[in-house]
Amino acid sequence: MKRMMVKKRLLDGRDCEKCLHAEELLRQRGAWEQIDQVIIAEEGNETSEGMVLAGRYGVEVAPFFVVQSDDGSEQIYRSVLQFLREQFPDTPSESIRESVVLSAESLAVLEQAYASRPPLEIITWALQTFGQECAIAFSGAEDVVLIEMAVRTGYPFSVFCLDTGRLHPETYQFLERVRKYYGIEISLMAPDTSALQALVKKKGLFSFYTDGHKECCGIRKVEPLKRALRSYRAWITGQRRDQSPSTRGEVLVIHPDEAFVGKEGLLVKINPLAGWTSAKVWGYIRAQELPYNPLHDRGFVSIGCEPCTRPPRPGEHERAGRWWWEEETKRECGLHIAETPTTTAS
Repeated sequence: MKRMMVKKRLLDGRDCEKCLHAEELLRQRGAWEQIDQVIIAEEGNETSEGMVLAGRYGVEVAPFFVVQSDDGSEQIYRSVLQFLREQFPDTPSESIRESVVLSAESLAVLEQAYASRPPLEIITWALQTFGQECAIAFSGAEDVVLIEMAVRTGYPFSVFCLDTGRLHPETYQFLERVRKYYGIEISLMAPDTSALQALVKKKGLFSFYTDGHKECCGIRKVEPLKRALRSYRAWITGQRRDQSPSTRGEVLVIHPDEAFVGKEGLLVKINPLAGWTSAKVWGYIRAQELPYNPLHDRGFVSIGCEPCTRPPRPGEHERAGRWWWEEETKRECGLHIAETPTTTAS
């Protein structure tokens, strides 16, 4: 068997940042010594060996890995995590502290300690502590940033997405692109069929325009979220304080989730991007060349279900396009409530 890594070299002679990170992960996991050959794809040089291989295998993102078996078959990996998971399944850094027990009081101490830390440090703590029992709730631009940082830690994690059945086609395509880009599993949580059918039979498909979105969101989003979170001890969201000052202005970085229950009762909620701005999120996406929903290029900012989302008008806040027919203070679907508890423990 032969394992090859294809790295991208930029025009200025530097290796691309993702390639450097992948190499660091391989070293951390004790796998670097088992890479038999490193091949360079030179930016702007289509005849370089790495660029030729990229063209042969139809790969557009570096780094990627080629595993040639003794029987002549080949396996291509576009994700360093998938490569590590399948080629080196017994590496020691997969072990997580299973015995960690947290309380509201200890989380209050952690909130103070991590409140101003960089998001990557917060995510690293979360995944070191909970591993795959910590899930990233995926839907939008912020969540791709979270997944990118989670991948950088080298620790295992989980991802789920609430499939309401009313998302834009572009959102489903975006979800699939992220899944392939990182080589990760994204669990889809669908609404309860009987509850959804009963609502539609009684009120039709667009009752939320007249009697508010809470009932529809309760069935399509909140109930599936409850089911999802029962499998985890912690979850990570992309909430930012500047997304909606009237409803999210006091979002904490680490706290007990007062709205939902986790696998062991207390559920830890982690918001690593709480202090970031929209500009910082998009600066990171552009710099790292991360995938994003193509609707953003058409003026959409905060993207939810298709019937309930429009691009904000000039001068409007980024969430003004969500449930725009309702009062500003009601523009939350119920996924993020009780964010400002009355005790210092959260």
